[in-house]
Amino acid sequence: MKNASVIASPIGQITILADDEFVHAITFAETDITGLTENPLTLIVAQQLGDYFDGRLRQFNFPIKQNGTEFQQEVWRNLLTIPFGETISYAKFSAHHPLAIRTIAAANGKNNIAIIVPCHRVIGSNGKLVGYAGGLWRKQWLLQHEREIAKRGQTELKF
Repeated sequence: MKNASVIASPIGQITILADDEFVHAITFAETDITGLTENPLTLIVAQQLGDYFDGRLRQFNFPIKQNGTEFQQEVWRNLLTIPFGETISYAKFSAHHPLAIRTIAAANGKNNIAIIVPCHRVIGSNGKLVGYAGGLWRKQWLLQHEREIAKRGQTELKF
């Protein structure tokens, strides 16, 4: 990767890493971007993320590609089918591979394209928030934000 953009968001700094064709990572983790420059793709992603946080965008439209096994790729493709503003339990999400629930959870945790590949929409079977590389507080914020925009489910008061 030779390109990067960094944006401020309501849930902290976000780093976008890409080449000329694909976005390879969107992360909350501190990332050394020394020597990397913005390009048209990272600027498009930055704009779309801004629109998402402003409540004007529900679906992203740019090319993504992350390295992983075929199984991980399948899990990440399936994450993209979870509708905006909705959640699904790990048990239901793994129904097509019921014996692989832990492997699916591990693949979910290795997702490098936060928000766009919506691993934050997968929750525990008991409705509890579980596992999110960006921190559970971010997961809660993202789910609350999407519910408010989609006008689905119970929302919390913001002060």
